[in-house]
Amino acid sequence: MARKPLSPHLSHYRFAYTMATSILHRLTGLALSVGLIVLACWLTAVSQGEAAYQRFASGPVSALLRVLLALWLIAFVYHLANGIRHLCWDAGWGFERAQARRSARIVIVSVVIVAALLIWAFFFRGAR
Repeated sequence: MARKPLSPHLSHYRFAYTMATSILHRLTGLALSVGLIVLACWLTAVSQGEAAYQRFASGPVSALLRVLLALWLIAFVYHLANGIRHLCWDAGWGFERAQARRSARIVIVSVVIVAALLIWAFFFRGAR
């Protein structure tokens, strides 16, 4: 029986930050899926009245929930920005190595700026 060629394994590739952005895109999609479950729990608590909502959003859960919300916000901004990058690729733009690296840097810088502004607006703006 003839041996079929195997697909190259990760060990055959030199790790590059463009590879990291692709992996991170998948991980943020997974994180957003988990966040959707938490959103459904929150909506259920809201629909059951004030007492259920207070149980959901009180105590140590509240602090953990704020951290998770900030992380989900960062994941959302990254997934959106990198998704736009992927749409450009689907249109045939940005496949050259230099362009792909530049677009990866643009995604990272834009995520840091936009996520920082949104976290400030949602969590710290009214904390005076």
